[in-house]
Amino acid sequence: MPEKSPIIDIAKKVCPAVITIVISKDLPKVEGFYFLPFGDQNVIVPQVGNGKKEKTKIGGGSGFIVSPDGYIFTSNHVVGDLEADYTIILEPEIRYPATVLSRDPINDIAILKINAKDLPYLVLGNSEEIELGQTVIAVGNALGEFHDTISTGVVSGLSRFITAYSGLTNQATNLKGLIQTDAAINPGNSGGPLVDIEGKVIGINTAMVMGAQNIGFAIPIEYAKKDFEEVKKYGKVKRPFLGIKYIILNKEIAEKHKLPVDYGALIVRERLGEEPIIKGSAAEKANLKEYDIILNCQGEKITEKNPLANLLQKCKIEEEIILRILRNKKEINVKVKLEEKR
Repeated sequence: MPEKSPIIDIAKKVCPAVITIVISKDLPKVEGFYFLPFGDQNVIVPQVGNGKKEKTKIGGGSGFIVSPDGYIFTSNHVVGDLEADYTIILEPEIRYPATVLSRDPINDIAILKINAKDLPYLVLGNSEEIELGQTVIAVGNALGEFHDTISTGVVSGLSRFITAYSGLTNQATNLKGLIQTDAAINPGNSGGPLVDIEGKVIGINTAMVMGAQNIGFAIPIEYAKKDFEEVKKYGKVKRPFLGIKYIILNKEIAEKHKLPVDYGALIVRERLGEEPIIKGSAAEKANLKEYDIILNCQGEKITEKNPLANLLQKCKIEEEIILRILRNKKEINVKVKLEEKR
């Protein structure tokens, strides 16, 4: 007798709206290989054609449709390459080129759009009402090849903070407020939905802990809802912009560089040849300088778990804020009028 599990009904409801994202890029065409002597060994080196390029798949991820006219949610790190092309696969023979409408690196959310109609889509739930121990289902394309992979589990933690690393960009991102689950989340699952027992989306699968079992994380869907509202209204996500390059200080960095404080945001260029303060930005207009340490924003202390980017996200465009700055061993208050990120 067939099993009467609610998971079966959820799978039938959810899977048609979960899609595969293929990442491709124009790369030099490899026409062969040759061996290069290195010590007592030979190293295999690709032979590249003269100026010839070909479209090459460089990665993939998951996503899910949230409206019948083709809006798609995924993780920002899945579509983080600005120079890549993205193709949505609904079924093996049904593919659409996708446009990335917004990237939100702070919350690891991206919104894409394909030109299609009458698509299956998922209903968004309320991540503010979830409870420890409730049943959840993670859906995605595990390892980029096992489509419609479903894993079940429970909400095993709330409001988690982690530092995640992107396999494509090798960049570290601090993520907070995450849903922890023991439902299996594997490479390729990133960007897929985490749904409740009613099949409503409560999170976007974003990360797993390497070397551990059954520890995965999802971005609360409430974060994505805010971005979605702005994309539908403005065609993009509007964010206040300060206009600086910086690193968040901790005890290790402070001790290594003999800094007077072990918290705050140190304004410093990331590489030679670039400016740490963007021309024409709110920071330049407020006369912020390289090697200033921003200690707090609107009275909130800046730390690794409470970074400047998260504090600025709470502010509004055109809002005048107060930054507490450490400059030349003296603390001062600086007023800054935030502008829209271009």
